[in-house]
Amino acid sequence: MTRVRRRASMAASLGVGEAIFSTAEERRVVSEVERGLEAVEARLLNEVDFADELADVTSRYLLEAGGKRIRPTLTLLTSQLGGGVDDRVITAAAALEITHLASLYHDDVMDEAHMRRGVPSAQTVWGNSVAILTGDLLFARASKLIASLGEDAIRMQADTFERLCLGQLHETIGPQEGDDPVEHYIQVLADKTGSLIAAAARIGLTFSAAGSEFERNVEEFGEKIGVAFQLVDDIIDLSAEFEQTGKVAGTDLRAGVVTLPLLYLQRDAEHDADAAALLARIEAGRASDAPLDAEIAELREHSATTRTLDEAHRWARDAQAAIEPLPAGPVKKALTRFADSIVERSS
Repeated sequence: MTRVRRRASMAASLGVGEAIFSTAEERRVVSEVERGLEAVEARLLNEVDFADELADVTSRYLLEAGGKRIRPTLTLLTSQLGGGVDDRVITAAAALEITHLASLYHDDVMDEAHMRRGVPSAQTVWGNSVAILTGDLLFARASKLIASLGEDAIRMQADTFERLCLGQLHETIGPQEGDDPVEHYIQVLADKTGSLIAAAARIGLTFSAAGSEFERNVEEFGEKIGVAFQLVDDIIDLSAEFEQTGKVAGTDLRAGVVTLPLLYLQRDAEHDADAAALLARIEAGRASDAPLDAEIAELREHSATTRTLDEAHRWARDAQAAIEPLPAGPVKKALTRFADSIVERSS
């Protein structure tokens, strides 16, 4: 694969327009974060450099396929509440992005996913064992980086990794007797996605000597925005706009992946005949590998999907409320706009 060095951009990573940063101070922060992103990208390429030829190829595979770099962007951005970007912040940002990268290799094996970041998934190319071991190698590299930052960083990484594993475990076994399926699903999203974004936001404060005053605020922001992000992905999965999503409409639905629109439809089917009929057609189509185009279009317009969008908006608003105590300025402005951009992706 040809190595591609992506152009770092805070605005692109967070999905916000450059025009919102109009003052000299805002432009200074953007410039520092973008320089930091360039440094993180170089560090990522360096850290996934393995002497073993196969490990070198497989570990670079998804890194070079792209990615939004949301987590390192948040780390670099929140560091602006303290002393700004330095080598320790760069190290922390790279370590958490490698952790995220490693989790993708494992997730794709467990989900039997065929595509990731626009390319065939690693296990599709090399098989499950190689994909799993590549994820393990990347977790090891991330741990080495974190260890260089001290005991507090190691503990934070371990706590986050524990939540990632619990989220995957609970997703795999599904809700148990007495569990509410919707609450169970939201908790899975908080653990699998929200926890790492929360850690990325917090670690930027920790290693920029910002103090602990706002750590809980940015941590809560990260977790809630992670849930909102995944809920919007559930809606985008039903989108007919292939050019925008890069996926055939209903990819997750056809594959039997649980999404919130489907969970809401299942709840509606308990008392609504039309919802029950739609759910029955979806289940029958899955069993027979039918196209399901009409059913996906109907679910896209169903109130179950509208309620999913409402829930995503609620989590985004709660994320914004969490950072209300932050001082006015570029960091708060960028985070607030980021929360808005998350839910605007579904429009």
